[in-house]
Amino acid sequence: MEAITHRYVQTNGITLHLAEAGKGPLVILLHGFPEVWYSWRHQLPALAAAGYHAVAPDLRGYGETDAPPVVASYSLRNMTTDVVGLLDAMQAETAVLVGHDWGAEIAWRCAQLYPRRIAAVVALSVPYSPRPMIPTQRMKQASGNVFNLALYAQELGVAEAELEADVRRTLRLFLYAYSGDAPPDLMPALFMAKPASARALDGMPEPPALPVWLTEADLDYYTQAFVRTGFRGALNRLRNIDRDWEELARGGEPPVEQPVLFMGGELDSAVRFGNIEAMRAALPKLRKLVLLPGCGHWEQQERPSEVNAELIDFLREVFPPRSG
Repeated sequence: MEAITHRYVQTNGITLHLAEAGKGPLVILLHGFPEVWYSWRHQLPALAAAGYHAVAPDLRGYGETDAPPVVASYSLRNMTTDVVGLLDAMQAETAVLVGHDWGAEIAWRCAQLYPRRIAAVVALSVPYSPRPMIPTQRMKQASGNVFNLALYAQELGVAEAELEADVRRTLRLFLYAYSGDAPPDLMPALFMAKPASARALDGMPEPPALPVWLTEADLDYYTQAFVRTGFRGALNRLRNIDRDWEELARGGEPPVEQPVLFMGGELDSAVRFGNIEAMRAALPKLRKLVLLPGCGHWEQQERPSEVNAELIDFLREVFPPRSG
């Protein structure tokens, strides 16, 4: 198995930590919340063995990457610039982006803003929409008296205090509650019945045991990462919703014309409450849409073999490794 190595590169005014494996065409793996590069631990060696240079950075604000204090620096426009700067640092004209959760949203916007640099997109969990998340005022109207994590995170320090009180417990609850191992009625309860006055972790049950895809060592790694950084950098992404809406509107709504593979868990909240049919209609080169039975939000960790197989098949079709 190809070894995973680590290094740091400069991009867009920050130092970016990345894990990488293999040689060949560049495939960049963008994690979500609350994760770090480690969420791609099963994909890095598999992609390397298939003939690709797989790179998984810690995104701005996470892990060993810089976490600037200014909230505005976590805008989608700025984080897409981080990614394109990573291509420049790797001396790659083009790359395929593979994104999960917020990483998928960043991948979609990179494809829109930098079409010549992004050869294809693989999105896990978060379907494509022409515009980013709606502004907070409209979100408040839509949510009514139901809890919304993005709204809860808007006041600086409130969510941090809750999530950082016991980092290991926070991660254990998040990773279990949004997985395919959680009780089937939990997602509707968290998304439709949890009052707006609640806190982020309210209603998330303690798992009777860790899911088979998440070991104590895995949880240790995540815990160490977030004990080191706290959650402020990660939450700052949510504090840019209104800024994203305004900034990205200035460029219109360019289409995503690259080849696309979408993968989601059938039990993933982003899939169940997202608009899959609208995504089908909006993407002219959607090659395949894969829904994994019994899988929740953490697709590449819950179903690594299936995700790897679909990912490599797609890459070989649209971005084949060099022969010889």
